[in-house]
Amino acid sequence: MKSINERLDDILPRITEASFRESKGLGNEVGYHIFDYDPKYEMLVREHVAYIKERVNTDNSEIYIREFDLYEIVLEILHNKGFLEKNFEMEEKKGSNFILNATKKALRLTLNNDLIVQYISDRVEPNDIVFLTGIGKAFPIIRSHTVLNTLQKRVDQVPVVMFFPGNYDGQELVLFGEIKDDNYYRAFQLIDK
Repeated sequence: MKSINERLDDILPRITEASFRESKGLGNEVGYHIFDYDPKYEMLVREHVAYIKERVNTDNSEIYIREFDLYEIVLEILHNKGFLEKNFEMEEKKGSNFILNATKKALRLTLNNDLIVQYISDRVEPNDIVFLTGIGKAFPIIRSHTVLNTLQKRVDQVPVVMFFPGNYDGQELVLFGEIKDDNYYRAFQLIDK
């Protein structure tokens, strides 16, 4: 079994292979990948994602890493719609469950006009590799399998890598190693354990 550092070190060579951008999923779409890791390594993974972006996103690079932190996107959308402060006020009055459901509705999660997916798809360029981060921070507003399923309908021309604080066995996503998400079969394990 590889250490977290060995697995992190394997990411850059893997994503810069020409074959990585050509890999196809079950529906012949460009591949979706998951890098799962023990949540205790969250800060290490964040630092390594920043390092990879610094190494790849240069003027002479053929590819560009475009990172989308799901939690930061949620905050930005709510702020731009004027809902962020209202959410805080409503949570005090009506509780967390009420505001959680209201936030999901405001973001139109899982609908054809899902604002998270729209935000990402509007910013993706042809030579990008999409990094999805902030999965743990965005829970329980956004569920990992939901964003992957919805995103796959809109972003299918560039590779997507989800950095997942939990376990993925090729079928099942278990956030933080404890919270079972729905099954997700269309992603490849980015780096074997």
